[in-house]
Amino acid sequence: MRKIEVTASATVYQDFSELSSDDKALMEKAIEARKTAYAPYSKFSVGAALLLENNEIVLGNNQESAAYPSGMCAERVAIWKAGSSFPGVKIIKLAISASSSVSKVDKPVGPCGACRQTLSEYEINQKQPFEVLFMGEVGEIVKTDSLLSLLPFSFDSSYL
Repeated sequence: MRKIEVTASATVYQDFSELSSDDKALMEKAIEARKTAYAPYSKFSVGAALLLENNEIVLGNNQESAAYPSGMCAERVAIWKAGSSFPGVKIIKLAISASSSVSKVDKPVGPCGACRQTLSEYEINQKQPFEVLFMGEVGEIVKTDSLLSLLPFSFDSSYL
């Protein structure tokens, strides 16, 4: 038997003003996408913005359905849109912003497990990490250097 340790690191910014101009611009796109999410059931809106290596920015937001939970998360909407519109183009950075019409979201909201799994496959396939920034509606912003740092022991096609 052996024990291994898994660690992850992230940079935490106290507020929006501490971000670089590039990170601010991408997060503003995620906020813009969040504002048009279709979330009448959960009242929880999420926006995602992907920066691709060709400088395209692909947006996604959560889309719900009365046949709950058959909706889709913002991150997977964006990644699949990027994959279908720009196949083979590498992802450089992902920004995520979340809010609620019920209460103020003042803590960073990272991708759910299903989104982490989906996003990790894109990072593995492109053989290059991409940065992930996430925030609530206000407050701190978390930034990681790689999606895989959010999903240790990830499952990928090598297991199939």
